[in-house]
Amino acid sequence: MSIPGGSSAHGADRFAGAFGRRVGGGTFGAVPVVLGLLAIWITFQILNPHFLSPRNLSNLSVDIVGTGMIAIGVIFVLLIGEIDLSVGSVSGLASALFAVLNVDFGMPEPPAIILGVLCGTAVGFVHGFFTAVVGVPAFVVTLAGLLGWYGLMLSIMGAYGTINLDDQGLVAELTNYYFSDVAAAYVVAALGTAGYFLTAWRDVTRRRAAGVPTRPPVWIAVRTGVLAVLAFAAAYVLNQFQGLPLALLIFVVVLVILDYVLRRTAYGRMIFALGGGVEAARRAGINVAWVRTSAFMMSSTMAAIGGLFLASRINSVSQTSVTTDLLMNAIAAAVIGGTSLFGGRGSTWSALLGVLVIQSIASGVALMDIQTAVQFMITGGVLLLAVVIDSLSRRAQRAHGRA
Repeated sequence: MSIPGGSSAHGADRFAGAFGRRVGGGTFGAVPVVLGLLAIWITFQILNPHFLSPRNLSNLSVDIVGTGMIAIGVIFVLLIGEIDLSVGSVSGLASALFAVLNVDFGMPEPPAIILGVLCGTAVGFVHGFFTAVVGVPAFVVTLAGLLGWYGLMLSIMGAYGTINLDDQGLVAELTNYYFSDVAAAYVVAALGTAGYFLTAWRDVTRRRAAGVPTRPPVWIAVRTGVLAVLAFAAAYVLNQFQGLPLALLIFVVVLVILDYVLRRTAYGRMIFALGGGVEAARRAGINVAWVRTSAFMMSSTMAAIGGLFLASRINSVSQTSVTTDLLMNAIAAAVIGGTSLFGGRGSTWSALLGVLVIQSIASGVALMDIQTAVQFMITGGVLLLAVVIDSLSRRAQRAHGRA
């Protein structure tokens, strides 16, 4: 039976050639960060055999969620070639607003959560308006936001140094609830693997019909197999402790949904187009001001959501909830995970990989009872290495006429 666009072998050859050109042209994908993460895990496991224990890995899977949510929003802004320095303050503002409404004014948690998240969305609109419409550089707008929203958070908190949340409430359950039934983790692993396979196969079918290079079936089978091994291994490890954390499940679902938005929708294509060049995007008929504003709205919305998860982790909100390392870790996670600081390249999965690297370093340093200063130095070195790889990648792409 003939296949549109050529035989499977011919399609595999064309795909292999395209893959080789991508690597030779400086498009490394997630390979460097995955290798780096493996090196970090192996090193800390050698230094402390408890690092890869089910308890520590389960705690790690929950610890990454708050910062990871913020990093996802930062990715939207980085993709259009901008920066958002206010995400730490916005996360603190949203959690403070929720705490005051819920604890001090007795508002039920669901509407208080919604208002906290909408507060983040409104902040993003303000940033986007001044950046995209007024024309103020994003660095200045969000730096002003970093200071201003932090001040507003302190004002909302008032005389309270710390507001403790209901330990049985909805927000507290975000990071404290686990699906103890072992079947839950395995079902999620199976659904994720099956979803990836069906999506990949659908892409192959569409690309063949269009006569463009496709991934060969064996390549899809190998990648599906690797994903299945990783997913079921993670499910097994989590079940050795308390089961599948609700926070991790929500994080993965958000990653999948926003990855679909970026890669499969017209809005996502406009985000990438804007990162490739503002003037070119404008000539293509894209409403540049709206897309830029929406990216900042997404960043602040995800910062607000991340702030609620961070509050859930310690079951309280305080005036010290906003820390400098939160902002740095969120931006570093996006960049270390593979999102380009120059715009136009990255994905939501960069947040997962990057925050895994950062939190793994923090976890390993804590287990070994090493000074926090060492953690910052290691993280700074990893961030610098990621930016160097990004810069070399862009240089290689320019040399091949691809950037």
